[in-house]
Amino acid sequence: MQFIDLKSRHRLIKDQIDTRIQAVMEHGQFILGPEVRQLEQKLAEYVGVKHCVSVSSGTDSLLIALMALGIGQGDEVITVPYTWISSAEVIALLGATPVFVDIRPDTWNMDEKLLEVAITSKTKAIMPVSIYGQTPDMDSINEIAKKYNIPVIEDAAQSFGATYKNKKSCNLSTIGSTSFFPSKPLGCYGDGGALFTSDDELAEKFRWIRVHGQERKHHHPILGINGRLDTLQAAILLAVLEVFSEEVKKRQEIGERYSSNLGEGGVLGVPMIAADSTSVYAQYTIQSADRSKLQEILKSKAIPSVPYYTVPLHLQPVFSSLGYSKGDFPVTENLADQCLSLPMGPYLTEEDQGEVMETLLECNI
Repeated sequence: MQFIDLKSRHRLIKDQIDTRIQAVMEHGQFILGPEVRQLEQKLAEYVGVKHCVSVSSGTDSLLIALMALGIGQGDEVITVPYTWISSAEVIALLGATPVFVDIRPDTWNMDEKLLEVAITSKTKAIMPVSIYGQTPDMDSINEIAKKYNIPVIEDAAQSFGATYKNKKSCNLSTIGSTSFFPSKPLGCYGDGGALFTSDDELAEKFRWIRVHGQERKHHHPILGINGRLDTLQAAILLAVLEVFSEEVKKRQEIGERYSSNLGEGGVLGVPMIAADSTSVYAQYTIQSADRSKLQEILKSKAIPSVPYYTVPLHLQPVFSSLGYSKGDFPVTENLADQCLSLPMGPYLTEEDQGEVMETLLECNI
């Protein structure tokens, strides 16, 4: 059994991928070739925004978003401590300060009730993270941000394809950012990412920044990075996109099957999906008071599992200068100690999932 089965998808669409890769080899436009533009158009239409700008990774997507907003020395950006380090790393790389707010105990996303108190005169952006495939309460976050005229960046690396009040993730705020890392819901065969916005000026800046701040050849009005998505990855994503909607449906079926079976006994904490939201279950994550024992039992049955974000960002050595201490974000710290992600993906078989659930229900932990 695999934690994430990437091989099954490849076998399913191998011919389409081979055809698209061969087309790139024939035309030879390996940087910003026609497939890049095709992909951006299709993704913008899927999400429902005016602009999609593809980039080299999900991390660079966040970095470019902050650069386009002019974030720099002395500024503060609010995000959460329960996420991958890139969400705070890009803030610090620009000389700004990450400011953390705790997560909700039910959805594990940013607690919007704690947001306003974290805002200061230095706050220049708010970056909620759509953890494990579900978006935060974006209306509440946007309302607070609007009150203070602060842009919002949805870090949707894990939630591409999810919805909030019938709108797609990446179309819920000033800027949407996602990742095409292979294990993500819409994954390529390497690194990749994209930015989404309906703001013409921001989209133009995204395009400049991803090519070293270049407006036109040899003319650089701003600083930038080498942040382009290569044409081969765009070609692969075009093939993956053909089966993506069906994969989202399968992810949701598998996630709901986990929750309906594992949640009944109440021993394990299962993810709560808000009534007005859908999740793409980038990971299916549970809570257990005895995670180590649970993982040992799963391992004895050759069932893979992964505890994510076991050291929250506010306790990472690299951010020690921020002055946070253990106990500052109790919900985050509790989840970091107890979370465990199970095998998940659109190609997880009912038989394998059944074995996972049966093992967990027999544990009595």
